[in-house]
Amino acid sequence: MMRVGAPSPTTPLIDRELLFGDPDLAHSQLSPDGRFVALLRPYHGVCNIWVKRTEDPFDLARPITANTTRPISEYGWSRDGRFVLFVQDQDGDENQNLYAVDPAVPPAAGGHVPAARNLTALKNVRVVLYAMPRADPDTVYVGLNNRDAAWHDLYKVSLSTGQCLLLRENTERISSWVFDQAGELRLAVRSHTNGDTELLRVDADGFTSIYRCMVFESCRPVRVHKDGRRVYVVTNRGTGVNLTRLTLVDLQSGEEILVESDPQNSVDLATAIFTATTDELLATIYVDERPRVHWQDAAWAAEHAVLQQQLPGRQLNFLSATADERLYLVVATADVEPGETYVYDRQTSQLRFQYRNRDLLPREALSPMTTVRYASSDGLEIPAYLTVPAGSEGRDLPLVVVPHSGPWARDKWGYNTLAQFFANRGYAVLQPNFRGSTGYGKEFLNAGNRQWGDRMQDDITCGVRYLIAEGIADAKRVGIFGISYGGYAALAGLAFTPDLYAAGVSMVGPSNLITLLEACPPYWEAARKTLHERMGDPSTAAGRAQLERQSPLHSAAAIKAPLLVIQGANDPRVKKVESDQIVAAMWGRRLPVEYILAPDEGHGFVRPLNTMAAFAAVERFFAKHLQGRFQSESPPEVEQRLQDITVNPATVVLPAMWTSGTYEVPT
Repeated sequence: MMRVGAPSPTTPLIDRELLFGDPDLAHSQLSPDGRFVALLRPYHGVCNIWVKRTEDPFDLARPITANTTRPISEYGWSRDGRFVLFVQDQDGDENQNLYAVDPAVPPAAGGHVPAARNLTALKNVRVVLYAMPRADPDTVYVGLNNRDAAWHDLYKVSLSTGQCLLLRENTERISSWVFDQAGELRLAVRSHTNGDTELLRVDADGFTSIYRCMVFESCRPVRVHKDGRRVYVVTNRGTGVNLTRLTLVDLQSGEEILVESDPQNSVDLATAIFTATTDELLATIYVDERPRVHWQDAAWAAEHAVLQQQLPGRQLNFLSATADERLYLVVATADVEPGETYVYDRQTSQLRFQYRNRDLLPREALSPMTTVRYASSDGLEIPAYLTVPAGSEGRDLPLVVVPHSGPWARDKWGYNTLAQFFANRGYAVLQPNFRGSTGYGKEFLNAGNRQWGDRMQDDITCGVRYLIAEGIADAKRVGIFGISYGGYAALAGLAFTPDLYAAGVSMVGPSNLITLLEACPPYWEAARKTLHERMGDPSTAAGRAQLERQSPLHSAAAIKAPLLVIQGANDPRVKKVESDQIVAAMWGRRLPVEYILAPDEGHGFVRPLNTMAAFAAVERFFAKHLQGRFQSESPPEVEQRLQDITVNPATVVLPAMWTSGTYEVPT
């Protein structure tokens, strides 16, 4: 007999490949002159960059890159459209180099695509792109940490010749550089050893401080004003200031004036949008339960209203534009729509359909996302998103809680692959924006300071209990899944509330907060003090004791529910040792644990074969322990990959740091 909360039997089971495989078309971008469109699509099974003429159908697109193992995800046109730029690392190590390819160049001898030039060509270095000046389209300004792994020096790179010219050695703890639209260096952002952030005017003979915010505040310059005398800053600095807002700061005096804060006094400023042709502020965006756009330009507001009438119920994202801003690529999304891409001609007001993201994905099988709010144990209101299976009554459902990563991030309304995947398998899905999440003001963010595993975890626990009390969730069939911080929350949920969950999955989640902080990548030096202040300081006795108590590894013996651990071997943030530790600790106590380790992934999986193999395991794991639906068969290559990356927990041993006496073995 079907349970009361089960999804309708007429709701089709969505094939995992439609959710986690490479999309046929994605992330298109108009060239600056509007003559071409670049896009991502698979080439010999790996996501690469393709180009076509704007008026041509997509089946006439041709590949311009041919990566054979790792998909390309970040790319863009140069200012003049002569080159397409992209970044690439090695197997997830996040040491990225910057590449340029000229689509007009014929394929290299014996090849099918033009040769891509590595403009930075350095090992164990992470490139940071600072600016692409309009006045000099052959130039990009980048940061390279080849001299000092912790700090990026400033370089000027020629796209045509590949010449890389050092402009400034970074000996002042500069975390970023800000250029104006003419390509002149105007500001530097310094990270102090106490966690403060300082904005420095760049003068001919050095730096001059113009603005400073404390460790638990934020101040981020976003654009030099077109008058050249002021800079737009997104900030929440000041006593009594809670919400992040947009201000203008005078580059000489440091005088600050308010441009705008949320008119509804509800959430932080998310984004400020400027026009490239006149440098005017076009709009501000606030992400509340759903995004809100506040237009600063009446003509644009009217155009947006017309587009919204043509695409009702959709969230409109203006992702790419020509240099003259006549043509725009607009992507219309919703909770049950991954994205419909259009070309919008502002001169003719025409909206031309291009393609649907994941076109074969059955929209009728997707589930709406709703907002809920509930109280944590100390009375703090927690905003969250709830997705229940399409066709179900929304009662007595197995539940999968999906805490977001970060943790200084947030979930938003819209299409979410994980929510749709789990809902289609018959689970209610809760995505809580626990304290410490961004977007809800400084007070809500700072309420999460040093609360990993404590109040932050309590906010998640209270969400589970709220859904049980409302009759939505079955108390005996609750699981938790998370990636990165969400993976930590999954481990913490099983360790600190062992009677709440029937199963948990941690993907690249830290099990020991001390080893996590001690193994931060060197280029995170700018954020080290902030991490210690927000999480806990392992260099102090009190901080170390707190972090040890909050580490699920040290409470592994309390875990009752089965655990699935998923890890990328090359993860530079949450290193493999974090997963090894918890797997070894559980196996040594004969606690149920499974382990998946991909040798060619980093912080999260990007290769579709690995992703589909991992989520085949996740699906079977939750179906076994929570009684949800599952897709019983996988393509042979997916099943083989799952076998290849599945590790016998009995073969995992505690790392040398434990056996050498550096750490006390958890009991």
